[in-house]
Amino acid sequence: MAGVELRFSAGCGDSEPPGRPLLIVGQLPNLQKLRWAEISGKLLPQVTEEVWQTALGNLNPNPTDNSPLYLMYATVAALPSRVSRHNSPSAATFLTRLVRSCLPGGTNRCIVMVCEWSDVFASGCAIARAFPLFSRRSSASRRTDKRVVTVEFLLVGQNNGPIDASALECLESAADGIRLAARIVDTPCNEMNTDTFLEEIKMVGNTLGIVPTIIRGKELREQGFGGIYGVGKAAVNPPALAVLSYLPEGATQTIAWVGKGIVYDTGGLSIKGKTTMPGMKRDCGGAAAILGAFKATVKQGFKDNLHAVFCLAENAVGPQATRPDDIHQMYSGKTVEINNTDAEGRLVLADGVTYASKDLGADIILDMATLTGAQGISTGKYHAAVLCNTEEWETACVKAGRNSGDLAHPLVYCPELHFSEFTSAVADMKNSVAGERATGFGVAFLLALFGRASKDTLLNLVSPLGATTDAHLMLNEVDGSLSKRRRLV
Repeated sequence: MAGVELRFSAGCGDSEPPGRPLLIVGQLPNLQKLRWAEISGKLLPQVTEEVWQTALGNLNPNPTDNSPLYLMYATVAALPSRVSRHNSPSAATFLTRLVRSCLPGGTNRCIVMVCEWSDVFASGCAIARAFPLFSRRSSASRRTDKRVVTVEFLLVGQNNGPIDASALECLESAADGIRLAARIVDTPCNEMNTDTFLEEIKMVGNTLGIVPTIIRGKELREQGFGGIYGVGKAAVNPPALAVLSYLPEGATQTIAWVGKGIVYDTGGLSIKGKTTMPGMKRDCGGAAAILGAFKATVKQGFKDNLHAVFCLAENAVGPQATRPDDIHQMYSGKTVEINNTDAEGRLVLADGVTYASKDLGADIILDMATLTGAQGISTGKYHAAVLCNTEEWETACVKAGRNSGDLAHPLVYCPELHFSEFTSAVADMKNSVAGERATGFGVAFLLALFGRASKDTLLNLVSPLGATTDAHLMLNEVDGSLSKRRRLV
């Protein structure tokens, strides 16, 4: 899919399948709402209405399905008709997979996305993810033909008019940002080192008319950025803090995005093993995402002050590498005892977040990072972990994930319990934690959860299922009768 020009259009016109291979994709109920006249110009004469209806009748998405319409030139594919409450209603992850596997080959292809207006943004972003830009395959370097994929939306349900120009422009900007971020993350460190990443930042700044602020190498140490400098000082290419700032007139608040840009993570002297180190070129994903989002956001007209802060370093092994037991003084003035050099992301982010607060005066700070492998265990492969100090923004992050297809799920925010685990005898804190003994967790939880089924007064008191809620849960949805299946206690 590398080297493809992706276009979003209000209409890609009529053209029979051999001349322009075609993928029609959507949730099955939406595909069934299409009128034949809306797509016939893209399918006739090779595909008749009878063939189209037969293909729809054969689709049985579980969770997805596809059916050829005409040889390898035209395909219809169905997304899941329903998804669970923690997924995006657009089924964006499945859409990306279907585009990768079902889009016919060719130099001039078309994707017809059939969806509701509320799913347009997530669907457009999902399609963009199917077309990464980076490749070092020899066949790709020899390719000379220009390949174009045009995406057209056919809307069903409410607000089913044509897509306007401003929405198409937004999709173009979002897709450009997504593909930029993916290209940076896909590029190996022998190419995408800190020097190269800075050039990417400068190019985005040049596009937007913004000159970045850059502090790097020994300047970081001299100005007190002990976290970023300590992590990256052993690498050939020196670490850096870079900032892109957009300051429009009339702004009423200041927002800062801080990105972890570890271009490669060996783990440092706490070195990773042979199975966990491959793929660590992706440890700059947070910074890459912020760069792509900053470019798209500014192009689409942001109303407030926006700063993109990039914490760039290579966590390398060498004579100058940080050792376990070393103590670094951070930009905040706090000292950190290093007991795990592979817990480096929090060190560079700490400097970036402090800079955003102290020097940039940010009212809202969001840091984005591939911070720890434990995230994949806690919230899984498809949901980013959200750690937030306000419930309002935590909820907003989850909703933004469902609306965009970049899924997110909350982690526990309870610093008064967790921060004590980082206690150090010789510094303000350690950068990693140790385990403790068993606590008997679960006994009190079960007693309280099922307290309403107990005769005990105290357990009834602590049960979360009050009388009103309990009675409501016992009622059958259809006829109002009591239902043992739905009764919780």
